[in-house]
Amino acid sequence: MTNNDTIVAQATAIGRGGVGIIRVSGNQTKRIAEQILGEKLKPRYATLLPFKDNQQQVIDKGIAIFFPKPNSFTGEDVLELQGHGGPVVLDMLLKNILEKGARIAKPGEFSERAFLNDKMDLLQAEAIADLINASSEQAARSAINSLQGAFSEAVNALIDGLKALRMYVEAAIDFPEEEIDFLSEGKVEEKLEQLMEHLQYLLRQAKQGAMIKEGINVVIAGKPNAGKSSLLNKLTQKETAIVTQVPGTTRDVLKEHIMLEGLPIHVIDTAGLRESDNEVEKIGISRAWKEIKQADLLLFVQDASEEAEVEKTIDELWQQITHEQRPPIPAILVKNKIDQLSKEARLRLQKEAQQKAEVAISIKKDLGIQLLIEKIKKTVGFTQTEQGAFLARRRHLNALEKAQKALEKGQQQIQIYHAGELLAEELRLAQNVLSEITGAFSADDLLGEIFSSFCIGK
Repeated sequence: MTNNDTIVAQATAIGRGGVGIIRVSGNQTKRIAEQILGEKLKPRYATLLPFKDNQQQVIDKGIAIFFPKPNSFTGEDVLELQGHGGPVVLDMLLKNILEKGARIAKPGEFSERAFLNDKMDLLQAEAIADLINASSEQAARSAINSLQGAFSEAVNALIDGLKALRMYVEAAIDFPEEEIDFLSEGKVEEKLEQLMEHLQYLLRQAKQGAMIKEGINVVIAGKPNAGKSSLLNKLTQKETAIVTQVPGTTRDVLKEHIMLEGLPIHVIDTAGLRESDNEVEKIGISRAWKEIKQADLLLFVQDASEEAEVEKTIDELWQQITHEQRPPIPAILVKNKIDQLSKEARLRLQKEAQQKAEVAISIKKDLGIQLLIEKIKKTVGFTQTEQGAFLARRRHLNALEKAQKALEKGQQQIQIYHAGELLAEELRLAQNVLSEITGAFSADDLLGEIFSSFCIGK
């Protein structure tokens, strides 16, 4: 990487603190360090020194550490000045460094330079931002695994397998005089099947990582007075929604973010679905529809005490209420108020629900809530594990899914058309799209989008 700019930024949070850190990186770092400190620093040694301005007046006194290239975070000369965490002192120090030829770093520019100087790949760079923004202990541990290269190693192993198979296929195509019938041998198809299984496993892990990072949208819907708002309050463990016996109490969408046994959930309570002449309620129902269409999981709450409907499926209930087909998203039928049933009816409902996408509960009596939580995690495919977990973003999932489609298409070329040339092309496409994940093959606009979301100073 060729970049003549020297950048500077405050690496600690804005505000008052016991310690404040200024980070400098670039070709002019060594000169700036000597001008501020008045002496040359021994590489990678912490030295207590005064920090001076252009008039040799002391701004602060603290620890200075110099990391010469290429053995630094960015791969360039890097200086860290660790002083007192007062905003005025840090601002004076920053201004002094800017006067000496540095410029303020853009968000994520330190990490971007580390990536461009091959100090880390794109997955590891993204893991830095994910670690800072982690919303749970599991998310933090998963981000650390990604930062240490767990996700990168899995992707690179898959890329290496694709390269090896592609070389074998193309060699057989380019040297037909060798009379190797690589298709009839079955080696290619066997190896391709192994790669597809590896990719499918990696995709499952990535989906798990995406859930840990981004969470899932869970929408609570159903008829008025079925217990939707009570369920929201039970899941959030606080009185988020107003609960009354009056139908149509919830007129707007209510949203809460909760951690459900390690799974981040954006739980959304909606207005009761029914026909209404009330203009305000009609707006609420319209907003409910909008949230439902964007849901990752739908909890459709039913009043189990209404015996005329208790045997109906979620699709039948949905059509009865909306006169439309249920949206094609995962759904759980939550049969509430089982405390109002006879013991025999309650036991029957609970037993039947175990075999279906249903759960029988009583929010009032706190019955079946843990079963509902387990059903939610099972439906979305979430398992609480820290061993080998890593975080994933939507772009990672998209790349893995594109690679999966390319391999499936390549498998068809072999099984149906016996076309080695077309298989080689699909292998190339899969290899390129996987390389985008680690940044080995990526566009500049993608890099700009990724690093712009980072903190200044990282």
